[in-house]
Amino acid sequence: MNLKSAHHLVNGTWHSAGTTKDVIDPGNGRIIGEVAWGTANDATAAADAAAEAFGSWSRTTARTRADLLRNAADLLAERRDDLAHTLALEAGKRLPEAQGEVDFSVEYFRWFAEEVRRSTGTVSPPELHGRRHLSLRRPIGVALSLTPWNFPVSIQARKLAAMLAAGCTVVGRVSEKAPLAATGLFEVLHDAGFPAGVVNLVHGPSRDITAALLQHPAVRAVSFTGSTGVGQQIMASAAERVVRPLLELGGNAPFIVFADADLDAAVDGGVLGRLRNTGQSCVAANRFLVQDSIAEEFSQKLAARFDAMSIGHGVPEDGSDVPDLGPMIDANRVAAVQALVDDALARGARRVTQRTEVPAHGAFMAPTLLTDVPADAPLVSDEVFGPAAGIVTFTSDEDAIRKANATEMGLAAYVWSRDPKRAWDIPERLEAGIVGVNDPLPSVAFAPMGGAKQSGLGREGSDLGIEEFEEVQYVAWRP
Repeated sequence: MNLKSAHHLVNGTWHSAGTTKDVIDPGNGRIIGEVAWGTANDATAAADAAAEAFGSWSRTTARTRADLLRNAADLLAERRDDLAHTLALEAGKRLPEAQGEVDFSVEYFRWFAEEVRRSTGTVSPPELHGRRHLSLRRPIGVALSLTPWNFPVSIQARKLAAMLAAGCTVVGRVSEKAPLAATGLFEVLHDAGFPAGVVNLVHGPSRDITAALLQHPAVRAVSFTGSTGVGQQIMASAAERVVRPLLELGGNAPFIVFADADLDAAVDGGVLGRLRNTGQSCVAANRFLVQDSIAEEFSQKLAARFDAMSIGHGVPEDGSDVPDLGPMIDANRVAAVQALVDDALARGARRVTQRTEVPAHGAFMAPTLLTDVPADAPLVSDEVFGPAAGIVTFTSDEDAIRKANATEMGLAAYVWSRDPKRAWDIPERLEAGIVGVNDPLPSVAFAPMGGAKQSGLGREGSDLGIEEFEEVQYVAWRP
């Protein structure tokens, strides 16, 4: 595998480009590779190849698709260490987190390799003798997979596995900030035996590439993960040709801690839920809602854990232990999160964490926790996407639910309580697509992933993941 250069994959052939962009290690600012920088013409060529391949691929048997998906899962597992190492360097991940992401990607291919053979239609009882009513599932057409930099391998895997299982052909675009390991995933699919044109990849300016792909007459579905603002633009463009959108967008997850919670477990969950991937996750615990009677104790314990975290490069060159927290994706992201912290402090919030020092070189930020954060502060009303968070107190169950739902976002939410009735009742009243009860990492391949309100449309993973890329055809038959 060449994990130094991210090329285009079009019709089964790898292509370089005359223009390239550097890929930067955010932990030290070094150049670690390059990505081909294509044009709208490259995107059109990729969509043409997918359109040409769709006819034969859409007619393959479920068994054929299952075998190829299983091949991909096995090959991805074999290449896990190389992919994870590259992923850690380009995305600033701690090496164990990068390894976990590749492992999670393997699970998606394994799941859909099994699920593709369960996709069925229906036969309805006739109203007239000799007449039959059939509902059949068929692949929708060419599907687009557009993914961000924060989980560049696993998010692509979740989309690609479902699209291919459904019988769609695919054109992917990955973020230029972390394109190398994701390109390695496409190389896995190529080497696993998927026919030419079934899986295609093109790099280049996101706006130009996306526009060209959405205008292509063969494209029938687009799956996008990213910010709500960009998702709205893609949805508007998709509407022009009535392309089906599957959108996983921004989050503002409440992390609700009730007075009856196991406080130490809640603190552990808060550290993982907020700081996994250096806080750069759409399902991260974005704001802590803590019952007023335990707020001071919780904030002090959580702040102590934040302050005690080691910070450094996710793949230490000197053989030292992997740090607790790695870099952010770039200096711009550091500045954006710091601006949210400064704004909250100016509004009267109080800093609980004490640590501010970070490594001199790289896109680092010390984990930061604030209390007394006003409800209108962007630190709690917007998606932070970094290692900072604010604590807001509540007085009752109703107050907690009201504050948790006071957002246009609805991707994830977290509830910490030892009361079985509360743990059952509260999630059903939260406007979120994913709820973890005493669990900071609820995502699994066999469960649906998606949000409510402005956090997106549709579901990925689970049995629903294939349905997003299928049409239902009704056949009335008189033999």
